[in-house]
Amino acid sequence: MANILYGVNGEGAGHSTRAKEVLTHLRQQGHSLHVASFDRGLLNLRDHFEVTEIFGFRFAYVNNRVRYKRTIAKNLVTMPQAGKSVREIKELIKSSKIDLVITDFEPLTCHVGHRMGLPVISIDNQHCLTNAVVSYPRKYHRDAAAAKLLTRLMTPHADAYLVISFFTAPVKKRNTFLFPPLLRQEILQAAPTQGEYVLVYVTSPAPLLAKVLSTVRGKFIAYGFGREGTEGNTVYKKPSLDGFLRDLTGAGAVIANSGFSLVTEALHLSKPYLAVPVEHQFEQIFNAYWLQKTGYGAYWEDLNKERVESFLYNLPLYRDKLADYPRQGNGALLAKLDDLIVEQRRAS
Repeated sequence: MANILYGVNGEGAGHSTRAKEVLTHLRQQGHSLHVASFDRGLLNLRDHFEVTEIFGFRFAYVNNRVRYKRTIAKNLVTMPQAGKSVREIKELIKSSKIDLVITDFEPLTCHVGHRMGLPVISIDNQHCLTNAVVSYPRKYHRDAAAAKLLTRLMTPHADAYLVISFFTAPVKKRNTFLFPPLLRQEILQAAPTQGEYVLVYVTSPAPLLAKVLSTVRGKFIAYGFGREGTEGNTVYKKPSLDGFLRDLTGAGAVIANSGFSLVTEALHLSKPYLAVPVEHQFEQIFNAYWLQKTGYGAYWEDLNKERVESFLYNLPLYRDKLADYPRQGNGALLAKLDDLIVEQRRAS
């Protein structure tokens, strides 16, 4: 069995949600696990695994838009922690006799692992952009170039890239393997129903969207707006993992930002999806573009009454397309990971 260091990006909940599934499998296989993460990753994993808190890069969001000046200022304040985290990771690798590193878009464990001569395995969705043949609108060329550069810098030169995607694409890197999305057990075991309401989710309060929803004929349950209670046709709710899962499972459709985890959970549960990508967040733009390209929903950079009503009118078309969505478990990726760990152990 191997001693594994698992780096988990803590920005948002998606990385830690899927990492938990992989970590649970690895523990069942008898491996010794040491997790390094921050923010949501730390909060979501520390009750289940041994987790070391490390420095993590965080985006600043205001009104559904990435604010780069605030992001830079926010991270400059905490930058000295990065050096401390590098030293802590080195010591952890030495004291725990780590055999290999697995990273979910977490750069420090990847870079330190390389420096110390350890094999590195990457598991994420971001490398679909760099390691597969994919398309996106021309107007996003500069954003795409920046996203590709960031992706290459975050976790470079991995011995293998296990890339998850909700659509198929030809792989162009020899050490890259494409798999269906990793989903938490609660989603895999859920029995979805088709309710009369639309689930709405935003990363940060979006008053303009709230105003649009108030003009649309329909019922909405909304998360992320920083308020509670019923206002007109919308029920606003506070954050709740269990409550959100219930509302997602029972929704008739979803209107939300286009983070990978929520998109793939909704598609698995046959929920048509109207995507509103966070502005200047190319990963979300990319997800939204392919969501529309595959026919599972639609996307707009901003919403108005007509666009929401058009989406609701076309729900039968999206549901027909979703009937053929390939719903698969996590088995294929986990089996490949097991094989890679055995190969790396034999090679060391």
